[in-house]
Amino acid sequence: MRRAIHIESQFGFDFADALRLAQLAEQTGYHALWASDHLFWDADSTHRNCLEPWTLLTTLAPLTTALRLGSHVTCNAFRHPSMLAKTVACLDTISQGRVDCGIGAGWNEAECQAYGIPFPSVGTRMAQLGESVQILKQLWSQDRVTFQGQHYQLDNALCAPKPVQSTLPLWIGGQGEQRLLRLVAQEADGWNMVLGCSVPEVRHKLEVLQRHCDALGRDMAAIDKSLFVFTYLCDTDQAFRQLQADLAQKLGPGSTAMLDRARHLGLGGPAAQVLDTLGEYQALGFDYFIVLFPYTHEPVFLQQYAEAIWPHLVP
Repeated sequence: MRRAIHIESQFGFDFADALRLAQLAEQTGYHALWASDHLFWDADSTHRNCLEPWTLLTTLAPLTTALRLGSHVTCNAFRHPSMLAKTVACLDTISQGRVDCGIGAGWNEAECQAYGIPFPSVGTRMAQLGESVQILKQLWSQDRVTFQGQHYQLDNALCAPKPVQSTLPLWIGGQGEQRLLRLVAQEADGWNMVLGCSVPEVRHKLEVLQRHCDALGRDMAAIDKSLFVFTYLCDTDQAFRQLQADLAQKLGPGSTAMLDRARHLGLGGPAAQVLDTLGEYQALGFDYFIVLFPYTHEPVFLQQYAEAIWPHLVP
């Protein structure tokens, strides 16, 4: 059973924060660190840090030894897939084969508008994502690539160095049933299930993915499955209210909805309750948890979960 720490870069992390978490995660048995791909937290974030994920991960690579590094998930709209392929391949070389590439269609229209990045319809973004996935896989595995898609064109492009890994894991994040999960079934090495879904919702998405795999003749067991969870330990109502107040002060009042949702799902509360809920997700077939802890409380929860949660789940 694998576990990873997730950093929402737009919350305001500086590099020292991220490095401290990466090294603590490695020391306490975490498998990986994943960083989100955003441009800012909200319209009032003039002075709030938002580290670009691939720059951050590349800088962390020589300062860690075994921790895998990935973006959860890269917004396809922000980069041309050929340049993303180059960036990721270079990091795989620098890290000596410790990279996972997560990618999604993108959802935050406000970021795209602010930066002058086109934000077309969901259907178009999904078509772009499908082409990007093909380009990434081809550039990582072929000497030269010519690609003529509706959205991207490559003419005898090359990517050197190639990734160190014979197959660099490509994860697709999201839950759209008609197109995204079909793309997962068709192309992905792994599927990143999104934040905040209940056990019945997750079970349904797995059933949809199974149907797509059956239609395409692919064994669903060959697809790694990770579950993204916002979680925390909190034994009393008073401690919960203190956590609420602290998060609201740091990220604004809207941020406390994550705490409420996690509590409702059984992912925030006493250790026994959180353990039971994670066990339910694990029983569905998830053997990889990517955990997001309340901002600035990550070091405490990293250690608490290493002692009170992870040893008690099925290996």
